[in-house]
Amino acid sequence: MPPYLSEIADDVYAYVQPDGGWCLNNAGLVVADGEALLIDTAATERRALALREAVKSVSPSPPRLLVNTHSHGDHTFGNYLFPEAAVVGHRGTRTEVTQIGTHLTTLWPDVCWGDLELRPPQVTFEDRLTIHVGDTEAQVLHLGPAHTGSDVVVWLPGRRVLFTGDIVMSGATPFCPMGSVAGSLDAVRALRDLRPRVVVAGHGPVAGEELLDTTEGYLLLLQRLAKEGVAAGATVLDVAREAELGAFGELLDAERIVPNLHRAYLEEQGAERGCPVDMPALFAEMVEFNGGLPACHA
Repeated sequence: MPPYLSEIADDVYAYVQPDGGWCLNNAGLVVADGEALLIDTAATERRALALREAVKSVSPSPPRLLVNTHSHGDHTFGNYLFPEAAVVGHRGTRTEVTQIGTHLTTLWPDVCWGDLELRPPQVTFEDRLTIHVGDTEAQVLHLGPAHTGSDVVVWLPGRRVLFTGDIVMSGATPFCPMGSVAGSLDAVRALRDLRPRVVVAGHGPVAGEELLDTTEGYLLLLQRLAKEGVAAGATVLDVAREAELGAFGELLDAERIVPNLHRAYLEEQGAERGCPVDMPALFAEMVEFNGGLPACHA
C-alpha cells in the first residue's frame, strides 16, 4: 500500500507509510493562514520527495518549520529536501544526529537510500517550545530518555491531536534500547494525562488513546521478563526465546524484544536511563534471534 496523507482534524494531517515496519515512519503536517509546520520527514530520498509532493497538495507554501521528534534517520534523513524550513529539535537530538550520521544505511545496504545530505536541527531547545501556525498552537514537549535519549512530542491542545514520534508505535513493537524502558513508561503516562483524541504514532495507523495502553503493557512485560531473567541468571537471548508475548507477539517486528530486553536488563541492574549501549552488537544479536536481517521496505 502506498503512503497517504489523511486529514485527522481541521488543517491537521498525518502522512502514513504502511505497513509501519522498519524505517516506514509517519510524518505530520499543520497548515493555517498560508503557513505550514512539518513534523518529521522520511528515510530515503525517494520517500522524502513523495512526502514533499504530498505537502504541496494541501499547503500553499512549503513548511517554514520542521520539527524532528528524535534523531533516527527514518525521521530526519529527508530534512535536506525541505530547504525552506528551519529544522527544530531537542538539543540532544542535534547531538545524536551529528554523532550517528547515516549509520542506519549500513544496516540495510540493499535499500536505495538516495543521495542523502545530513541536516541536523538548527534551532534547539531544552524542555518545551510553543510554535504558532496561524492561530493553531503546537506545543513541542521533551519527555526525557524514552525511544532515544532526547525524544519530543508535538501536542495540538486546540485539536487534541498528539504526534508521539517513536515513543508510541501503532501495530508495531516498541523500540527503546537507545533510550529507556522506565523512561518510556513515564513518557506514556505523561501523554495519557494530555487526554488526546487522535494519536499519530511514529509508525503505523492513526488511532486513539488505546495506543498508549498497548505501549504501556508491552513495556511492563519487558520489565517483568528482565526482573525474572536477571534473578535466574538467564541470558537475554534465552529469555527472548522463551517469552510468552501473547497479543504483543502479533505486533510487527517482534524481534525487537532482544535489544529491548538488553535495555530492560541494564535498568533492572541499576544502570542510568539512556546510558550508552553497543547498538551494532545488539542489532547483530537481534538478527541472530530473527534468523536473518529483519525486513526493511524503505
